[in-house]
Amino acid sequence: MLWVAGHPESRRSKEHLVNMLAGGGTSRARRSGGTPRQYACGYKAALSADPFCYDALEQLLDNHMLTSDEEKEMLASLKLGGDDQWLLLLYSCKAKKYDQVSDLREQFEQLSCSAPDAPASPPATSGVPQPSDSLTNPNDGNGTVYRLLRDNVDVVACQADWHYHRGEYQCCYDITHMLLERDPYHLSCLPTHLAAALELHRKNELFLRAHQLMEEHPDRAISWFAVGCYYYCIRNFDSARRYFSRATQLSGGFAPAWLGFGNSFAAQDESDQAMAAYRTATRLFPGSHLPVLCIGMEYQRTNNLPLAEQFFLQGREICPSDPLVFNELGVLAYRNKDYAGAEQWLRHALTLVPAPLSEAWEATVVNLAHSLRKQHQFVEAIQWYERALALNPCGASTHAAVAYTYHLQGMLENAISNYHKALGLKPDDSFTHEMLHVALQEQCTVFSSF
Repeated sequence: MLWVAGHPESRRSKEHLVNMLAGGGTSRARRSGGTPRQYACGYKAALSADPFCYDALEQLLDNHMLTSDEEKEMLASLKLGGDDQWLLLLYSCKAKKYDQVSDLREQFEQLSCSAPDAPASPPATSGVPQPSDSLTNPNDGNGTVYRLLRDNVDVVACQADWHYHRGEYQCCYDITHMLLERDPYHLSCLPTHLAAALELHRKNELFLRAHQLMEEHPDRAISWFAVGCYYYCIRNFDSARRYFSRATQLSGGFAPAWLGFGNSFAAQDESDQAMAAYRTATRLFPGSHLPVLCIGMEYQRTNNLPLAEQFFLQGREICPSDPLVFNELGVLAYRNKDYAGAEQWLRHALTLVPAPLSEAWEATVVNLAHSLRKQHQFVEAIQWYERALALNPCGASTHAAVAYTYHLQGMLENAISNYHKALGLKPDDSFTHEMLHVALQEQCTVFSSF
């Protein structure tokens, strides 16, 4: 049982908290058939009785027992004195970051100005009581708290997680790589590190990291998860599935393994097995919207659009500040030919993404441009296509979409030029070939009329 250093607790009080934690969700209690919500009540009671009981907070957050709003309410209810409010910074590091990205950026920038050599900085959480001015003022004597926290490995891991939520996978990878070189046994940042490496297709890093983990920690779920990530990266989904499955057997409360297990089925169009994995994750982690979102995506992929909408809306209720939820709702509206509704959902998704946009959100920008084109708002559609090309200049499909939009406007020279750009990037695109042929014929007809 871990307590953050603070008030001296009496032996009787600590024993009381241990009993509440035991009723809240030890491994034995999980096997007894209780629900995560029942465990969460015990952990919240323990944390309410003693805000320094870090074990209770860790169980609540790591096992995704609370929604984003519930986490904010819990942190706001903690009875911490003025000298202990720095603990909110440390606690908010582990909380969900979908609705606090802007606050975190301001906090990181403030610490960067006060400590140029700091690799990371503590976050602030919207909706949670913020530390006093004396705590956040680096020129004050209490600024020592920040100077102590800025090198804390948990705070550095928080910054990496912040970059991952923004879609800045390279920054996230660089921070976690540095952190693991500094502290090779900081296993809690490994899921973020492996996820960033997978997004960047760094198969060599995944192979080496998985090999090292299997040698040093063969009995840990994270080791088998790392091997699964490597096989997923090289698109060997059968092997990835076996390792993800083994990770779930070693630790049934390891959420990334359940999602990886489901994704490995979905990658091979095995919808029933993928849904089973996602539903298990939904039951185990009621505070996470990702399994619900994955179920909705799978229903959308199999053209069961009404059920997909239900799960997307459920995901929005759990986490109303994740742009990906609104992107999927926009795609669903687009497929239902509700282009105005799609535009509304996609615009809202982009408002939730902090500026500047990263390449990870190129698809959302393109989707918005498609919705505008369908409504014959060609000028604005081209503007959004150009923003997408600024994020990813080598997007052949985006160049083709720009060309097609010009083509619809009758601007044949611009259309032909962009069709050629698209074919230069993807020569085997049959749609672009056909439309270029049509545009050239129309251009010849125009010239022959003079």
